[in-house]
Amino acid sequence: MATKENDQIIKENNCETKMGLPCVLEAFTIIFNTGSISNKCCGELVVLGKVCHSALVKRTLENPLFKDLNPTTIIAKSIQTWNNCLALIDSPSPSA
Repeated sequence: MATKENDQIIKENNCETKMGLPCVLEAFTIIFNTGSISNKCCGELVVLGKVCHSALVKRTLENPLFKDLNPTTIIAKSIQTWNNCLALIDSPSPSA
């Protein structure tokens, strides 16, 4: 079952301890609703890593509270958010 797999990935990689709650909420809001992510939270997301990011999003989609959401749309938004953050963190920019 996918739930066990995602839980195992999350546990083995300590995914739930790698991002601060404000950034978790910010990323969550963007992926499951709308908005934009700050540079600080993009940095935390990239440190979290793609494996953790993906597993956390998939586990959230398995929650009955989110059963009405379109998983394809959410996965696409999660990938888009990841790619945007990766591009932002990788590109040299003046420090704010």
